[in-house]
Order: sequence, then structure tokens, then C-alpha cells
Amino acid sequence: MMHIPGIKDELFIRGNVPMTKEEIRIITLCKAEINESSIVLDIGAGTGSLSIEAALMAEKGHVYAVEKNPEAVSLIKQNAQKFNVDKNISIIKGTAPDALNDINDYDVVFIGGSGGNLPEILDVITAHINPGGRIVANAITLQTATMVLEYMKQNDMYEYEAVLIQSSRLKRAGDYDMMMGMNPVYIITCRVK
Repeated sequence: MMHIPGIKDELFIRGNVPMTKEEIRIITLCKAEINESSIVLDIGAGTGSLSIEAALMAEKGHVYAVEKNPEAVSLIKQNAQKFNVDKNISIIKGTAPDALNDINDYDVVFIGGSGGNLPEILDVITAHINPGGRIVANAITLQTATMVLEYMKQNDMYEYEAVLIQSSRLKRAGDYDMMMGMNPVYIITCRVK
């Protein structure tokens, strides 16, 4: 049975590591169009929330979670075990693009963090992504979003689109309910023509 995205944030083991929030994760996963045999690369995997949900969707495929932060690497491992997907997730401790050297032929790439190496990461992805493959880059800064869009404009191998998502969550304030805004996130989806 196909996994429907939307695991509640509080179900993940989190620590002090950034995590793609549920609302953004759902849209990101939908844009990725993962199927049961997809090979997925998650760069800057953080707690592994996208990796976990991708592994549940690609139950006959495989997910490579790339992360440089030792605490995050531990959390990805714990979350993979918690959600029983540790068999189809490989955790790669390192910094992209160097950590990508042994991974080829993937269908979907998530970029959540680039460590300042975004153009070099996109070059490696472009050399190894499968025909029809998709890149979904989440950016919270204008500079990162601009870098991805400029790269795509200069490379006619891709079709691309972008959305800016702003969501708010209900928060109790005494006897009142109020909406608390979360960081807006650019979701840029690029597809190999």
C-alpha cells in the first residue's frame, strides 16, 4: 500500500537539528512524484523527515540521506529504525558534493541544505540524474532560491517551477487561539526534459 505523506512532526525524534515541517514536507513529497521503485537522494537530510517519508513511498527503491552534522546522522538512524525503513535508507556522513561521489543514477533529489556548495552540487546531480528525474530544492533565503533558478535558466536540460509556501499553525494563548506564522519556504521543482 502506497504511503500517503504527512507524518506528524512530533512523531520524529528531533533533538536540536532542523527539520522540514509537515506542511512543507507534504508539498515537497508531492512535487517529487516518488514511486515505489524510485532511487532518492536527500542532501542536507537533517532529522531525516523527508528521507523517512520517501523511503515509505519508495518501498522497492532506495534512499540515500546525505548529512554532515554528527547529531543529525544519529537522528536519521534513530528515525529510520523507529519507522522501520532502515533497510532501504543509506546514511552518508559527509558534505556534498564530495559525499555524492559513489552515488549514481537517481530519480529524485531533495536539496535541503547545501553548505554553500549549491552550484557544485547541482553540477554533480546534473551529471548523474536519470532521464525524467526531478530535483526539489527547498530554500528559505532569496539568495538560495535565486541560485537554483539561475542555474536552471542556464541549463536547458531542465524544466522548472517555483512556489512560495507560507503556513501558520494554531497556538493556544490563554483562553484564545491564534495563528503563528512559520518561515516561508521556496519549493523549486526541476524536471529533466
